[in-house]
Amino acid sequence: MSEDMMQQHPEVPVIVIERDDEQQETVVIRTVRHKWLHRIALVLCVVVLLTLLVAGYMWYRYYKCIGISVSTSPTQNIEKLKQPVMAETAEVVLMSDSILGVALDFYAIHGLKASIEFEEPDTADASVFLYSRSADHTTDSTYLGSLVVEGKELQTDRSRLGYMAMADGKMVIGISRSDKVKDYVVERGGSFFRQFILVSNSEIPSRFYLHGKVERRAIGRMGDTLYYIATHNKETLWDFADALREYGFVDAIYITGGTDYVYYRSADGVRHDIGNIEDYPHKKWANVIPWLVFRKNQL
Repeated sequence: MSEDMMQQHPEVPVIVIERDDEQQETVVIRTVRHKWLHRIALVLCVVVLLTLLVAGYMWYRYYKCIGISVSTSPTQNIEKLKQPVMAETAEVVLMSDSILGVALDFYAIHGLKASIEFEEPDTADASVFLYSRSADHTTDSTYLGSLVVEGKELQTDRSRLGYMAMADGKMVIGISRSDKVKDYVVERGGSFFRQFILVSNSEIPSRFYLHGKVERRAIGRMGDTLYYIATHNKETLWDFADALREYGFVDAIYITGGTDYVYYRSADGVRHDIGNIEDYPHKKWANVIPWLVFRKNQL
């Protein structure tokens, strides 16, 4: 071939592109790993979300769905405890009636403040206008239901949904599993105890845990007035609660010691016995029984 022909047809270089299979495999592995991590993260998010939903549902069932409607929320009762004490004559007013065949005594509480004490009041203590039992206890002195005395928490137990709270000269009863009211009372140096529900928002529970016929007692509320209530005769808890509901109590909680001796004072300061005074004082559980004591409210 002549030199002129070689210049007219130059040699075309051959370009060979080599692929790095290892690099391609690395890219594929990274892509797959990213997809799996994304799926795992998605599954974990779903699990966390379901856990939160279940926890929220369980919280709602535990604290809100207690099987009966509630007249006053814990927040509303705390607001009641914050209200100033109104001037009122210190007295306990007795009324008697029979409802649905159940004979009852109602002791309306006026101008008094409540506390929990471990020493039974003296019958000559003119400052005491009424006293009764409050929380129950076992034979080994373990208290049943939450118990707070002068800001000191002695027991935490939400098995009983009724409660009574006392702070700054005010007192309320209510129905709730929440500890909001108890915690507020602890902060204020007050007292608190839990007991069984008898009436809640003018309804009675579908079942009771105490059976048989014995003398019964309770703390109930109509309007803004609290009452100590006692039966004349032995009654089932169902008949007792139904009579309270029928009479018009919005809320009521059980008080143990249906045959205990206690007393109240009228406006003139005269002591009136409830039960047999020969049973005074209570020696068996001295300094263990948490007594609910009502004294004149000093303004």
